[in-house]
Amino acid sequence: MRCVIARFPFDLIKSEVEQSMSGISPEPVTGVSVSIGRRVYPVMQVGEVITKQDRRDFTSGEMRRALTRLGFTCHDAPPPAPATPAPATRADEDAWRW
Repeated sequence: MRCVIARFPFDLIKSEVEQSMSGISPEPVTGVSVSIGRRVYPVMQVGEVITKQDRRDFTSGEMRRALTRLGFTCHDAPPPAPATPAPATRADEDAWRW
């Protein structure tokens, strides 16, 4: 499939993308991610590997569209983890008594 990423045309094939990512361990996911095989990669990491361009040259949206068109499943950014409240202490309880 032909797609344009960072103003450059690329002919991408799903099996070639899978092969390119096979020996690479996924980075921690903080934004949009893609499932390739049994692993989940950040789309920017995949874009850098398959285009051999710097991540600053393209957007996650460009990569998400290209990978979705190839048949990969993309995921939105994970929701932020909820902040855990500090445990209540005896002094906190006494402060609220009337």
